[in-house]
Amino acid sequence: MQTDVGPILRLSLVVACAAVFLASLIGLPLGLWLGRLSFRGRKIVWAAVYTGMGFPPVVVGLLIYLLLSRSGPLGFLGWLYTPRAMVLAQVLLDLPFIVGITMTAVAAIPNELHFQLRSLGASEWQAKWALLRQARPGVVLAVATAFGRSISEVGAVWMVGGNIQGHTRVLTTAIILETGKGHFALALLLGSILLSIALVVNVIILRFQGQPTP
Repeated sequence: MQTDVGPILRLSLVVACAAVFLASLIGLPLGLWLGRLSFRGRKIVWAAVYTGMGFPPVVVGLLIYLLLSRSGPLGFLGWLYTPRAMVLAQVLLDLPFIVGITMTAVAAIPNELHFQLRSLGASEWQAKWALLRQARPGVVLAVATAFGRSISEVGAVWMVGGNIQGHTRVLTTAIILETGKGHFALALLLGSILLSIALVVNVIILRFQGQPTP
């Protein structure tokens, strides 16, 4: 029973952080736009975003698998059973959380603030950045929720990553594998590492939100 925990932990963090970073690049501006702008069909878009939060990971994994398979439209990329495919699946799972929580937090900010900032000479970009800072607790929560979703994801990453030892094996898939093999001590060790990561992330979240930590 030889399982190198180091590479598994490293890949888990790399995949989760890369997915959250990419999803944040897309989701934060989109959430800001949806939270501030009034347009026809806004409620339908909001409902679609909230629905995406409950999208089954295995369905996302299946869609990505079909896209990246040899006969799929993106098969030429050769991403299937690679960390890139795992990141792509997690970006799609993270995006609704970042967009949804961000737009809810931004929508709670009074509309007058944006006009006041503009009247004081702030550029449109500076005004939007100020709005995001004002909604910081919600934005931090959005990113943290996405990270929690990524680091604990198993269904989608197993389908598109294949759980290949030394290549695409992460903490969650390793826990399932070792449990199935009856290596409960190792599975518990991996589980405790996963919980420790979640604890550290939540402590960091509390600090960013300005709340006291133990």
